[in-house]
Amino acid sequence: MTEDTNKIFGTDGVRGKANHPPMTVEMALALGRAAGKIFRNQNGKSKVIIGKDTRLSCYMFENALIAGLCSMGVDTLMMGPFPTPGVAFLTRAYRAQAGIVISASHNPFFDNGIKFFCSEGFKLPKSREREIEALVYDNRFSSWIPKEDQIGRNTKVYDADGRYIEFVKATFPRQLSLKSLSIVLDCANGAGYKVAPLVLRELDATVHLYGASPNGLNINQEVGSLHPEVIQKGVLNHKADVGIALDGDADRVIMVDENAQIVDGDTILAICAKDFKQKGILKNNTVVSTVMANLGFLKAMEEEQIRVIQSQVGDRYVIQDMLKEEANLGGEQSGHLICLDHNTTGDGLVSALQVLRIMIETGTKLSELATIVKKYPQTIINVTVSQKPPIEELVAVNLAIKQAQTLLKNHGNILVRYSGTEPLLRVTVQGENPALVHELANTIAHAAQQEIGA
Repeated sequence: MTEDTNKIFGTDGVRGKANHPPMTVEMALALGRAAGKIFRNQNGKSKVIIGKDTRLSCYMFENALIAGLCSMGVDTLMMGPFPTPGVAFLTRAYRAQAGIVISASHNPFFDNGIKFFCSEGFKLPKSREREIEALVYDNRFSSWIPKEDQIGRNTKVYDADGRYIEFVKATFPRQLSLKSLSIVLDCANGAGYKVAPLVLRELDATVHLYGASPNGLNINQEVGSLHPEVIQKGVLNHKADVGIALDGDADRVIMVDENAQIVDGDTILAICAKDFKQKGILKNNTVVSTVMANLGFLKAMEEEQIRVIQSQVGDRYVIQDMLKEEANLGGEQSGHLICLDHNTTGDGLVSALQVLRIMIETGTKLSELATIVKKYPQTIINVTVSQKPPIEELVAVNLAIKQAQTLLKNHGNILVRYSGTEPLLRVTVQGENPALVHELANTIAHAAQQEIGA
């Protein structure tokens, strides 16, 4: 059994190599027309927000989406290079029918993607994505084309940056200031390169800036949350208090402390969960993480007597479980942190400000706050694959997993899953013995390479 070849949407919208199926101009035009049909309000003009990151290919996809939407009678509001969480916020602020982001997040520049937000600012439900897919494959839009005087209009929004900056600053207490902090900031040459430094500087921080010179080809290139070594070196060079690294669309964050030690999403989530509980604002005493969470995070939450729900990997699933469990805090090890009191999706800047607030309010360095999580040894190996058959059908891989589980003796765990956005099989093993963890991860990865490797 192989993947459904008729499936356009993956785990986080449509994604692929730019100018190659499914990420073609023709597909973007069809997606725009399909979305226009679904989101058009028959009682009056509808509007859709469109933002993008800094990839060269964003221009052609932006124009194709706008053409498709306008051809179906939908007005478009064009944000330009803009963080994904900013699009979610402005979709709500403008009371738009939907928001669209053109981005491949942490992927290299030659990839791109298209993801949708509903009017409430949440990722579009799978049922809606299937509706769009059906319309794209049917490709019969002529019966829905509006009259000539009802074609949509595109408008460039010039105050989008300012609106989002004020929104982010409002999540930080007015009586506090960042003037005591020296911060190293890496914007990944991505969508946050303009707004992120302005937010921190307007809150009076001293900012040492990296990854803020996008040229269309350098997004995520040896910068950003996948390359925390940049802010590690920056913190040491500038003797800074903290480092902050965003990814290409600024919806995730990785931090480093004053000693240049990495503070990942698990630890940030634990720091915030403890603080929320102490303040009495952690709803239902619950935090939502994923099956990839480090065992040290789970132990920390157990000690704090905070209930943990583990969702599937992906911020979409984290948010789904947050809504189901009526929780207001959730996130992933990769740095997607969601605080539903502030935004409806992962927001790297808002998440970083939560940690900075806690540092200032408690007078505590990040290194001390980070001691809440004592990490278990963990090895993650990505195997490039030529196909994605169900994992349970991989005989050699399952044998290696079974043998590894026996050797771990209930003192660790194993997660083997496909990436939803790249041709990769991710092998994650964690336990108490680092040498054993590394060996077992390599054994499973080797079995996968032999069975389905590219």
